Parts: sequence; structure tokens; C-alpha cells
Amino acid sequence: MQLLYTLNEKPPQGVTFFLALQHMLASIGGIVTVPLIVGGAIGLPEGEVVTLISASLFVSGIATIVQCIGVGPVGIRLPVVMGSSFAFLGTLITIGKTSGMSTILGAAFVGSFMVIIASFYMEQIRKLFPNLVSGVVVTLIGLTILPVAMNWIGDAPAGDPSFASLPKIFLAAASLAVVIGVSVFCKGAIAASAIVIGLAVGYILAIPLGMVDLTQLYEAQWVASPEPFKYGMTFSMPAIISMTLVYLVVVAEATGDFMALGSNCHVEVSGKDLKRGLLGDGLGSTFGSMLSAMPVASFSQNVGIVGISGVASRFVVAVTGILLVLGGLFPKLAALAVTVPKPVLGGVGFVMFGMIAYAGIRMLLNAADSRRNALVVCVGLASGLAVTLEPRLLQHFPEDLQMVFHSGITTGTLATVILNQLLPKSKKKQTSDDKMTAKGILINPDKRASRLLEAKARRAAQLAASK
Repeated sequence: MQLLYTLNEKPPQGVTFFLALQHMLASIGGIVTVPLIVGGAIGLPEGEVVTLISASLFVSGIATIVQCIGVGPVGIRLPVVMGSSFAFLGTLITIGKTSGMSTILGAAFVGSFMVIIASFYMEQIRKLFPNLVSGVVVTLIGLTILPVAMNWIGDAPAGDPSFASLPKIFLAAASLAVVIGVSVFCKGAIAASAIVIGLAVGYILAIPLGMVDLTQLYEAQWVASPEPFKYGMTFSMPAIISMTLVYLVVVAEATGDFMALGSNCHVEVSGKDLKRGLLGDGLGSTFGSMLSAMPVASFSQNVGIVGISGVASRFVVAVTGILLVLGGLFPKLAALAVTVPKPVLGGVGFVMFGMIAYAGIRMLLNAADSRRNALVVCVGLASGLAVTLEPRLLQHFPEDLQMVFHSGITTGTLATVILNQLLPKSKKKQTSDDKMTAKGILINPDKRASRLLEAKARRAAQLAASK
């Protein structure tokens, strides 16, 4: 896929703002939802929940800017959007209900150093992720977060009669149709802005249907600022262990996100790049815990936006970081973005998440086509999807193991890496003629078969001449 703007290009200012806005609209719902759910679940007053949301937006913006632009050895210099990850949600609520916000922040602070330490071994970790493994991981990222888009479309608790009502399905389908239409029939900056145009059209359609709730916009403060160490920090060993296990999941997910972004941006991601990215990831959570915000991680949905828009410019996403910072300082701005109806986000999410899976499939096309590799891919994908589609498979595991393996990305990644290391590889060194890839099968005929046919034709011609 040809890029409209490459990694280091700077689009015109007006275009940059428009493209950055669609990244913000795609991510802000997730960034806001985590502190909103955690704050409500552990009984924080409404005013403190708003402060928690503002702090999370501010930290997400700073971490995004650092990842895109880079500060010394920190930041991968790819268009990465950082935000509060759903991977932390269950653990944060459990710790908060038992011991309060101070223990959450203490566990997040200590656990973040696990990510920082892991970043210094990324050269070795990168060797565990050839195209075969990376393709499975990236494909799983796209497939396992599709339920998020489905829940957005449903926009109601499970079992509720209003789940995925016809007006919600209509909004999702209309938003999806606009994204597809703009991407196919428009060109240049308009095609690149397909996501934000789809969101805007869906938003307008939702107004007469009564599905735009402006309550949060009216109630939000005009100005707010993070409050460092607002709750202090309490260090509990069980809480730290639980958070550290979740950070292991984040390392696996971030590695897949970075590889997918590299593929979409048409650049090779080295072990050194992964080290800088993971260092930014870990330090972002360290910084966040000091500012009384939720821990952060890379956002997979924004990887899909890069793929569908063809805009790989890291400077565009750096502007998204600035918008998130402003959202943290001026809650009215953030509240406006949060009013986008969930079904609209869900319809657009189908394209974004599907594009991530496509990036993974594209990686798999460059892996050698063999029975061994087919087993690695099949078992890896099946393992990741199994725990995603049927979480009860883990119900008899110890609680700590459930926390690790509940993520299909983590389970699939571990299965793929282990199988790729254990299964014997062919000892026969393949020549360029013998090496087969899935891509080659689709594009090129079998050269050995062609040579056999040519040889038979020559022999037949020689026999005919001798007669």
C-alpha cells in the first residue's frame, strides 16, 4: 500500500490538525473509560474521577509526544498513540477496592520498572519475533480487539434488550460505509481523513436519533491540572506482583503494536527501536503514577488508522499528543470528544481493527510456506482466539495465571514463540528456487515444475529430429 505521507514527512498545518484529530477521536474514549470505570468502581467522588480522567489524558499526551518525536534514548519515533490500557482494568479495580488509590499508584510505579528493565533486552527479544511470529501476534491484535468494536456497537450491558438495537446498527453501518466510500472514491488528504469524516457523519446522524448525550460536556470543568502524588503511594507486595504480571502482557502487546506500525509505515523495526519504544512505554507509566494517573500503553486501534489512511507521519500523531494534553488541561475539549456515540466508534472500529489484522497477514505472506510453519501459525492463532472467545477455559487456573493468560494476545504470543523455538527447522538449506512463500505461490508458478516441462519438451524435440 502506497503511503500518502511517509514517516518523517510533515503535512500542511491544516491537514496535520485534521489528521491528528481523527487519532484523538479514536483513542480518547479508551483513555477516558479506564479512569472513569476504576474511579466509579472503587467509590471515588465524582470530582476526583474527573481529576483522574484529566490526569490520564495529560499523561497520555506527553507519552505520545515522546514516543513520536523521541527524547534521547526514549521513544520509538513511530506514530504511536499512548493511553490508559484496558489490560490493567481488572487488576486496578481489585487493588483499589481492597487498598485504595495509594496502593494502585504504588503498584503501578514499581511495576513500570519491569517494562523499563525488559527494554534493555529487546535485541534478544527481537530475535524471538521473525516474520512468522510477528505476523501471528499482529493478526491476533486485530482479531482479539474486534469484540471492543462489537461492544461499542451494542452500547449496553450484556443481556440488555437495547443491546445493538436497530438505530445503533444503522449508525455503525452508516459510519462504516462512509469510511469505505471516502477511502475508495476520494484521494489525497480527503481519503486520508476517512476515519474522522466517518465519525463526523455518524455524529450528525445520531443527533436526530437522540443518541448524543451532552451531559458530560455541560458538567466538565473549563480548566484543570494534574495533582502530583494526590493520593500518595503505598507499596503492597501482592499488589505489585499482580501489576507486574499485567505489565508482562503490556510488553507482549506493545511489541506487536510496534511491529505492526513498522509494517504499516514501511520501515524495519530493529531491536534498538523496540528498546526505545518499551523504554518510553515504561517511563510513561512511571511518570503517570507520580501524577496520579492510570498506567499507559500503546493503543492498537491507532495502528489501524495508519494503515487505512496511508499517513505514517509521526509528526501528525505528535500533534495528537498535544491535543490530548489540551484535553487534560481543558476538560471541556475532552468532554466534547467523549460525546461521540459508541455505535459510531464501533462502525469505524471494524475498519481500524481489521486493518491491523491485515498488516499481520501481510507479514505472514513473507514467511516460508512449510508444514512446520503452518503448525506454528495455526496453533498460535487458535490459542489466542480460544481464550478470547471462551474465557471460561481458564476458570480453574490460579488467579495470577488467569490474569496473564486472559489476554489472547499474550497466550497466542507465548504459544507461537515457544513452538517456533521447539519445532525442528529443515536442515536442508533452501536455494532461491526452492524457497516457497505464500506470496510466491500466489504470484509465481513452481519453477521446478516449469523446468521439468521444458526438459520433456526438449527430449521430445530431440527424438523427433533423430527420426
